[in-house]
Amino acid sequence: MTSAEVDAYLDSLSHQLKPAVVRLREAVMASDEGFSEHLKWKAPSFVYAGEDRVTFALHPANRIRIVLHRGVQRRADADRFRFEDPSGLVVWAAPDRGVVTFSSVEAAADAEAALLELIGRWVRA
Repeated sequence: MTSAEVDAYLDSLSHQLKPAVVRLREAVMASDEGFSEHLKWKAPSFVYAGEDRVTFALHPANRIRIVLHRGVQRRADADRFRFEDPSGLVVWAAPDRGVVTFSSVEAAADAEAALLELIGRWVRA
């Protein structure tokens, strides 16, 4: 179920790729009933099993970044953690933090299925 807080935020969002942001948000929320959402870093963030795991970063307004993380605090196993990304979508900022970037609505649409598969595995890792 989507949140009224995120609905209101998106209603007022001025972003070049807003249609992709809205579509990806809806797709993530529909992909697994274990997701909830709220705002974090002034953007939608998805919670799974009680932890923030996937967060949009929407600045600057000419791209969408989707940050894959393992919660609020660095975990003790962060240096040993490994996650396979056969899609090649993720740029790894650290072994346990990755970023997927889209610079067009079309690129986001083309990668949606791979992104949802990636996020589904990520939140369970």
